[in-house]
Amino acid sequence: MNQEAGTSPEAQNLPGCYRHPDRETGIRCTRCERPICPECMVSASVGFQCPECVRDGGGSGPAPATARPRTIAGGTVTSDPRLFTKILIGINIAVFIAIQAKASLAADLSLVGAWPPKPFQPTEGVADGQYYRLVTSMFAHQEIWHIGFNMLSLWWLGGPLEAALGRARYLAVYFVSGLAGGALAYLLAGPVTQTLGASGAIFGLFGATAVLMRRLNYDLRPIIALLVINLIFTFSWSGISWQAHIGGLVAGLITGYGMVHAPRERRALVQYGTCALVLLVIVVMIVIRTAQLT
Repeated sequence: MNQEAGTSPEAQNLPGCYRHPDRETGIRCTRCERPICPECMVSASVGFQCPECVRDGGGSGPAPATARPRTIAGGTVTSDPRLFTKILIGINIAVFIAIQAKASLAADLSLVGAWPPKPFQPTEGVADGQYYRLVTSMFAHQEIWHIGFNMLSLWWLGGPLEAALGRARYLAVYFVSGLAGGALAYLLAGPVTQTLGASGAIFGLFGATAVLMRRLNYDLRPIIALLVINLIFTFSWSGISWQAHIGGLVAGLITGYGMVHAPRERRALVQYGTCALVLLVIVVMIVIRTAQLT
């Protein structure tokens, strides 16, 4: 989000999923011992099973409703595991084109605390009740390099994470992270600072991906190295909202942990309860900052 003003030897030896040979995995079906990737995992009482082994035990016929293939987080396995990532990218590109056609639209969609600043009474901004800016700013970009970098990151991180979590849980992590980044920018940045971009949500995907890779015992060094590089850029380049990046990253770590470590018997409660708690913190930050500016 912008402001306007190495693979290990162990990983190389991992087998490929029996349905997706290009996807390395360290998880095997507890019944047939075939290697399975997150998309193909079906939660069982002990470990995970492949889709064939949950089909009536014989590998033929449709899977019973209670044993349909689920992602590691309990989501439904779909035929297009990147669908919502594609939709998010499409929305971002559409808004970018609209802003190029009408430059003033960026000011209407971006995150602004209060304008004009004190001692004047705010007539625009979140402090004036324009809370929609916390959402619209997540889809607004002005520079081609900004949206290009963010959309490449969204495709690279979002697709695998959507496949691993399932669509609903993936969207929950994305939007909670984006809102957390916007809320922290609103709380800590100057009231007249204009903030826009999907980077807060994308940093949340970084955090959730790291948690997922740790859960699957994958080599964390590539994702950590990439995250460190991005954090270096965040704090070394002017005009970048470090508040949005850090807020999104922390929210992604928390919600991602809740998604992949929730106990099976209380999975939905823990997963969405974690998101609700993060949203509560977001609301508190917004209320505090609004009180300061009005």
